[in-house]
Amino acid sequence: MDLVLSYTPPLNKKCSPLVLKDDEDVAALLASRSDSTCKIPLGVTVEPTEVCAYEKSGQESSDDTDGSHDGFRNNYFDVDYCDSEPTDVGSSRQTLPVFRNAERTSNDNGASATQPAEGNPPVDPLLRVTGADLHEGKYFNTKKDLKRKLSDIATKGSFEFWTRKSNRSLWVIQCIDPNCSWRLRASKIVPESTKFVIRKYVGVHSCSLLNKNVNHRQATYVVIGEQVAPQYVGIEKGPGPKGVQTFARTELGAQISYYKAWRGRKHAHTLIRGSPEQSFHLNPGTITRIEVDGESRFKYLFLVFGVAIRGFRYMRKVVGIDGTFLKGQYRGILLVATAQDGNGQCYPLAWGIVDSENEDAWSWFLTQLKEIIGDTDELALISDKAPSIKKAISTVFEKAHHGACAWHVAQNIKNKFKCADIMGSYWSAVNAYRCEDFTGYMIEISNRYPRVAEYLENEVGFEKWSRCHYPGLRYNITTTNMVESLNNMLVNARDFPYVALLDVIQEKMSKWWNDRRIVATAITTPLTPSRESELRPRFVQSNGRHTSQLNPITYHVKGGELEGVVDIFNKTCSCKEFDIDKLPCVHAVEAAHHAQVSVYSLVSPYYTKEYYLLAYGETIYLVRSQSQWDVPNEVVTRIVLPREVKEKKRGRPKTSRFPSVGEFRKRKNRCGKCGAYGHYKKKCNSQTGSTEGNPPTNVPV
Repeated sequence: MDLVLSYTPPLNKKCSPLVLKDDEDVAALLASRSDSTCKIPLGVTVEPTEVCAYEKSGQESSDDTDGSHDGFRNNYFDVDYCDSEPTDVGSSRQTLPVFRNAERTSNDNGASATQPAEGNPPVDPLLRVTGADLHEGKYFNTKKDLKRKLSDIATKGSFEFWTRKSNRSLWVIQCIDPNCSWRLRASKIVPESTKFVIRKYVGVHSCSLLNKNVNHRQATYVVIGEQVAPQYVGIEKGPGPKGVQTFARTELGAQISYYKAWRGRKHAHTLIRGSPEQSFHLNPGTITRIEVDGESRFKYLFLVFGVAIRGFRYMRKVVGIDGTFLKGQYRGILLVATAQDGNGQCYPLAWGIVDSENEDAWSWFLTQLKEIIGDTDELALISDKAPSIKKAISTVFEKAHHGACAWHVAQNIKNKFKCADIMGSYWSAVNAYRCEDFTGYMIEISNRYPRVAEYLENEVGFEKWSRCHYPGLRYNITTTNMVESLNNMLVNARDFPYVALLDVIQEKMSKWWNDRRIVATAITTPLTPSRESELRPRFVQSNGRHTSQLNPITYHVKGGELEGVVDIFNKTCSCKEFDIDKLPCVHAVEAAHHAQVSVYSLVSPYYTKEYYLLAYGETIYLVRSQSQWDVPNEVVTRIVLPREVKEKKRGRPKTSRFPSVGEFRKRKNRCGKCGAYGHYKKKCNSQTGSTEGNPPTNVPV
């Protein structure tokens, strides 16, 4: 019979008892009692001698005269002494083996000492017990779950272990210190199952604190990601790689590299938002159209909310389209089609994900868009001058008019002709309502830079970028700022997997619809706030003008810099501002006052409070939990595989795009005299001052 003495250290968490095997353990107990005011009771257990496995198996080495028990430990954890069936968790646990012949530290004279020899620091009792919830007979669904659990325990417990033996049905590990007693052996319950059970476990450490290593081998990027994952819940961006490094150092005591921190952050994103592979297998619960190739691999995706389609009837029929690159594992391009509401705000209409910005991808996206918004003479499509977009629009839309983004045209001029000092004349030509004014500005450009004037007329075409020459109706929308603002809004979400990206889009749109509906219900004026603020100053400017009635519907307004002839029935004016913007100009305001007609009756209904409220009258609901989805069988059985990705290049993955033509990433020195880049005002050789203007500010972003 053997007497086994044990005690439970005063820790905040529950843990298994510590067995007193030798004088070193007694010294550790006395050290813990000196630092604690509480009493630590001792446990006494009487066990039969034959429970020791090495005696029962007859494997004890007769040459083990120095008191070492390594031979026993190795044998004990290499062989299953229990039956094939695991220990019942509900029954009393198996008694752990007691190493009676424990190693002892000796002084130079060979005498046993109760204190460690000089040079060997005392063992901290608080680090001798880890994994308090582990015990023999504990089940795990998979071997992977068991390994993650042990890695988490080792990282938090500041100790390391190495794998002694591992295969599909067995896993044997031990502390990295060969003299430590901490060991674990686990295997499958039955060969056909994936469940693992702990067969044998010694959770007591007898190693020194000197074995602690800041470069923890168990602090893998998976463990780091699982630990830091809660910091990304409900947050769009969260900590960066350096923040993950700080977390690992302060919370886990591990010094990890920047690349491991980056991978840990990516793994945390996967745990919170799903993996990129899941983006191809989970139905997001929205109205989508997915195109696959001959190998059932993902090719194109088109998304549109029914609420946005029904609300588009209350929008001006001007749609901006553009694309931005995605930074996730499978890359791709995010295509966006957006309108602008009566208050000058972005109205996201349709979304798409394609492999690249080529003619085939744009043609497919625009074909889906055409089925939703139609193809009429009233429709205007605004984009940059990318050849693929231009060809796709001309192929898909037969009646709609295509316009170029004036800002992109300006960037091309700056880059191609190096003439930033004529931007003032260019923007004046862009915003001119009358062809007479436009011609005057083009003469200024032609006199100074004939090649620029030729480029704008022949290569781009006046009808593409000029407001007065545009064949359709684009109102005051001359750029694709409304699309660029959406791309900037998703600057962080573009790194997410596809499904998580669509979730962010849905959440943003749901919030916008709710916020704008609240604003619409609180409006007390007939027009939206932005149009009301634009119209009111014209009442003041119309004072002092003389109006003559030419016929029941036509009025001639004199005064100011420009006279105007207003037709209040057809809602036109000779200044063309009323014709293009569909908002009464100064002449129309004065004519309405003279005719005793409400000026609000002359405003386009797209600017009214009623249309603004109808556009956002419905609600965009968030996707419910996956358990509540009602997915059709044809969707469940459809196979959509991830797109093939190119072989990973060496180094850190690139997450920023190449600058567009005329785009300056790092702002250069800009001359305050001529507006050009690359020199200061004192070194400017230009003879004239800057006439460079700015992009139109009347287009809200």
